[in-house]
Amino acid sequence: QVQLVESGGGSVQAGGSLRLSCAMTGYPYSSYCMGWYRRAPGLEREGVAAIDSNGVTSYADSVKGRFTISKDNAKNTLYLQIGSLKPEDTGRYYCAAGGDSRDCWAGYQYFYWGQGTEVVISS
Repeated sequence: QVQLVESGGGSVQAGGSLRLSCAMTGYPYSSYCMGWYRRAPGLEREGVAAIDSNGVTSYADSVKGRFTISKDNAKNTLYLQIGSLKPEDTGRYYCAAGGDSRDCWAGYQYFYWGQGTEVVISS
């Protein structure tokens, strides 16, 4: 059974930074896509960043230059370093995983999801 557990959320002031983590267990294959999504209050869930099995990354335009996705394959852990935070970055951040693909971003459908971690940015 695949499980994704996020951590690292919190409340910070605008301009601050956080590091989100996602520990994955039970995934039966060595190659996979992983990504971060977020849902802001009153809005639909949106993609934030993705990384494929080769370490190729993709980002939403709204976070480019501020967020960095990375992973530690030995620990099966995904990270999202988020910086220069803005109030509009507030939301629940979800980790997702799925089968390997040449494109883990545009149109990719993730199969496994975590429960999310809350990020609140105050101005």
